[in-house]
Amino acid sequence: MKIALIIENSQAAKNAIVHDALTSVAVPLGHEVHNYGMYTPEDKASLTYVMNGLLAGILLNSGAADFVVTGCGTGMGSMLAANSMPGVFCGLVIDPTDAFLFSQINDGNAISMPYAKGFGWAAELNLQDCYRKIFENEGGAGYPKERAHFMAANRSILKDMKMASCRDMLTVLKTVDQDLLKAAIAGEKFAELFYPNAKDQAIADYLKAL
Repeated sequence: MKIALIIENSQAAKNAIVHDALTSVAVPLGHEVHNYGMYTPEDKASLTYVMNGLLAGILLNSGAADFVVTGCGTGMGSMLAANSMPGVFCGLVIDPTDAFLFSQINDGNAISMPYAKGFGWAAELNLQDCYRKIFENEGGAGYPKERAHFMAANRSILKDMKMASCRDMLTVLKTVDQDLLKAAIAGEKFAELFYPNAKDQAIADYLKAL
């Protein structure tokens, strides 16, 4: 699985902490981690939590990533922005219990975490425990197990409802504020990470044309 990491400007200084925690769990499990930044507060390309959501939509809908790990000060803004995108199902994860239940019940493709609120002593251990609960178990197995069938049915209904309420990603890219879009993909490693991994040529071509 390709896991994309996205962090917004207010928490950019913590990129190394979050990236190290994520890779220490995901890589031994056979996953790839692609760090889309921000990398430092001084990066020329600055991401807001709104851009986090737009970038998550681009990566997941194009197939350049299979799962997105994002966040902001509280995790709320990035979660809301990500969930505004077609095909993105993002949960707010604060602790390992959140991570486990989101994985087993909702089986989404993105999580948003708070990197300021409650981010204190041993925060990196909480991050590792959360990532472990997401990536070491098969998603969607259900909890409690006897309700797995009902949970799977609800996920399918939610997916259909989101398809009915959202436009496709290419239409989103064409109609969203183009300056906002350009800023969201302006990261120094975006082209290096995105274009070799994107599976939707129409999305890739549109972004290249910008």
